Amino acid sequence: MFEITRVLSLLFIFVVSASSDAGAEQPDPLGKKAGTIIAMLDGQQVELPLLSSHYDVDVVGDIAQVTLSQTFLNPNDVPLHATYLFPLNQKAAVHAMEMELEGQRVVAQIKEKQEASAVFKQAKAEGKAASLLTQHRPNMFTQDIANLMPGKPITVHLHYVQSVSKVDGAYELVVPMVVGPRYEGAAEPVQLDKPDVMSGSDEVDVVSGWEIDRLPAYPQVIAVSTSKAIDSRRVSLDMSMTAALPISGLWSTTHNLSISGDENKKQATFEKTREVDNKDFVLRYELAAETSVTAGLDSYYEDEKGGFFSLLIEPPKVPVEATIGKRELVFVLDTSGSMGGTPIAASKAFMRAAINNLRSDDYFRILRFANETTAFEEQSLIASEHNKQAGLEYVSGLYAGGGTELNAALKAAFGTQQPKDTTRIVVFLTDGYIGNERKVIQTVSNRIGNARLYAFGVGSSVNRFLLEALAAEGRGYARYVGADESFHETAEVFAKDLKTPVLTDVSIDWNGLAVEELSATKLPDLFKGRALRVLGRYQKSGKHTIFINGRVNGQAARMPLEIELSGRTQQQSPEKKALPIIWAREQIFAKNREYAIGGSSNLALKNEITKLGLDHSLQTRFTSFVAVSETLANHDPKSTVSASVPLPQVSGVATKAYPNLNLSGSSAPEPEGIMGLLIVIMGLVARFRQNLVSMVRSLRSFITRTGQRSVPLEGLDRSLPYTLRRDGWWLD
Repeated sequence: MFEITRVLSLLFIFVVSASSDAGAEQPDPLGKKAGTIIAMLDGQQVELPLLSSHYDVDVVGDIAQVTLSQTFLNPNDVPLHATYLFPLNQKAAVHAMEMELEGQRVVAQIKEKQEASAVFKQAKAEGKAASLLTQHRPNMFTQDIANLMPGKPITVHLHYVQSVSKVDGAYELVVPMVVGPRYEGAAEPVQLDKPDVMSGSDEVDVVSGWEIDRLPAYPQVIAVSTSKAIDSRRVSLDMSMTAALPISGLWSTTHNLSISGDENKKQATFEKTREVDNKDFVLRYELAAETSVTAGLDSYYEDEKGGFFSLLIEPPKVPVEATIGKRELVFVLDTSGSMGGTPIAASKAFMRAAINNLRSDDYFRILRFANETTAFEEQSLIASEHNKQAGLEYVSGLYAGGGTELNAALKAAFGTQQPKDTTRIVVFLTDGYIGNERKVIQTVSNRIGNARLYAFGVGSSVNRFLLEALAAEGRGYARYVGADESFHETAEVFAKDLKTPVLTDVSIDWNGLAVEELSATKLPDLFKGRALRVLGRYQKSGKHTIFINGRVNGQAARMPLEIELSGRTQQQSPEKKALPIIWAREQIFAKNREYAIGGSSNLALKNEITKLGLDHSLQTRFTSFVAVSETLANHDPKSTVSASVPLPQVSGVATKAYPNLNLSGSSAPEPEGIMGLLIVIMGLVARFRQNLVSMVRSLRSFITRTGQRSVPLEGLDRSLPYTLRRDGWWLD
């Protein structure tokens, strides 16, 4: 909801100055102050806190260990409480945090969320410097800094590990750098029980016994509300990579890199030293001599906790074409406001290639959604040349505008009768900028049946948590088309290769080996170029033979695999020490999915997630890291003003995706009409300040009169009938 009075109280003013002038006023430890951003907060002009981030990334094989250092600076002469909204990879296991200020280094403690929040609030009231890390979604966090004093920077170091997935034959490391806007959906008349305040910026509404997490307030946006003279290049990178096999390729399609080293070890930095944090950093690499590898296992033993393993499985290398049968392809296109510009163009490029490559015995449907869902045709059509041409004409006329009512679109995708003897494949194109992920994931879980769902993220900072969750529920895969000059080529390649699974009905015969607490009890299908990782625990070390089973185009397939599990007396390589943490994070991720989809009312699951977080020192939705200084930083804490670190506008995302400069509320609707006009007005405030109040009053009067707030714009039995293949699989 748009609140006129709130906009007036938080009105932005530009003050653009040269970096030398700014440095003359007060020290600039970040060295990046080419301009300032001033907001009216609680009746006074306040410069918003500045930020500098550094990523130290160490990749060993397919495990990445990352230290993210966030330095906050207060450019005012008054103390600040700063809040920074930022993303992490949805599978990142945050296992440690420190706060550094004036030579002190304070190690953060992991506590239950409410306890951590209480500790932080007390430190805040006492005038101590403090930092609190809160998880709002698996990929969305806030860092709160209490008593950030003028000219005295505070640095927070976050340490996390993650496994690196294999995508289309290469390893892909994704480091998200900015949270895009989130559309919360149309308001529903629900009766709320008493809100349960969980932390300073995260609240949970209790609706009929369901706990529904609210999103944090979206902060101000630099490119929308300030001059381009402000230097936003505030992110740096140091990356090192080592592998047991030669590194045959290392590249990034999102950022230019300076790469050095040899085939056994490489280093990389950003080519320009520092970059703007307005899009995700994606690194891809290949390891040589892997063509015959289809399964392998790593293990690690801790005396206190026992053994942990990671089993990696790849599908048989059979021609994918042989697995394709008759298909019904249901294309679901996001045409909301945030898809304006390059994202909608990339979606159209994808659709042109996808439609042109339909086979004559395919059926297809096209749905587009924003505030509402509409269809090209109500039922699926055979892919005749006439129907394909009509579909192309329909796609060419689509435009971006409105909200992101995604759940209704998914229901429509499953709402028609499926043509006989076909496999239904739902192809979903979106940036995923919505807030209520739980409802959407639940819809797919309930409706998927025997269908598949492929999610294509379009843009530079896509909501990967949502898209990969949808793909997992839909037994499909997720791919990403960046909002850059090469999107046409990428989109066309993906569209021409709408794969069907190579290996289905995957299961593991442990052959008497006692394993427990597996990361995935229901194993997904395997596609060409992908790999499946199964994590678990064991107590008995030694050599074993296990069998991986599945079906290839309906035929039974089996692979025997010799494995060796480490024991307590064996030497452990350093990179394997991350296995217990990654295992615990996978357990948390799976339990969190079950908790959310089940209605967030399972207290036993909540307690299990909390215990895993505390036992393994991991950030979760129910645990938080908190650090508090020993000495006072602020002798007058009541004079402190709260402000958010501004975010850059996401690369390729239109201005209209941001609501009223996001100065109020926790939702992020995508404005059209009147709201879009107000953004333009505020963007020109330096020139039209004198007229702004009267213009807003006029609009307020219009809203009052009309009620209109927006315009929608070893034990292998060889007697069985299997044939041994060179890649280790036995097919019948």
